[in-house]
Amino acid sequence: MEHELIRARFEAFLKTKSLKLTSQREAIFERAFATHEHFTAETLHRWMCDGDDSRGKTVSRATVYRTLGLLEDAGFIGSLDTGRGELLYEHLLGHEHHDHLVCIECGKIDEFRNDMIEDLQEKVALDHGFELVRHSLRLEGHCKDCIKVVKQRKAAGETSRA
Repeated sequence: MEHELIRARFEAFLKTKSLKLTSQREAIFERAFATHEHFTAETLHRWMCDGDDSRGKTVSRATVYRTLGLLEDAGFIGSLDTGRGELLYEHLLGHEHHDHLVCIECGKIDEFRNDMIEDLQEKVALDHGFELVRHSLRLEGHCKDCIKVVKQRKAAGETSRA
């Protein structure tokens, strides 16, 4: 989806909340849509402070958190709770729906799409008379890089970090 159209839709959404697209909200919007990686609110705030956009240098953490909430409420970004105490965000518009594999050892996130899983979720919703609007699937486990480490710890009698 074209960037200017997304921006206009965000501005229209803000109007429904009796809010304006302030220069700080616009700077946060621009920075959030400038990346294709997952990010935390703290990371976004740091990017704002360290970036070239003078508007970002004065953005407070509270404004970042509030704006991320607005962007999520409007369906422009999604959040992922990895169980590590912080939400990770990613922008959704212009990206095909996907689900996540989350390593509970190192926090690595792999994105995937599986049509069989998508079809099964639709069938389950239909069987229950449920109209599915959206969903989020997060599978937790150990990535291929951490499996060896976890097995070595178990063999040594240590407990898991998760």
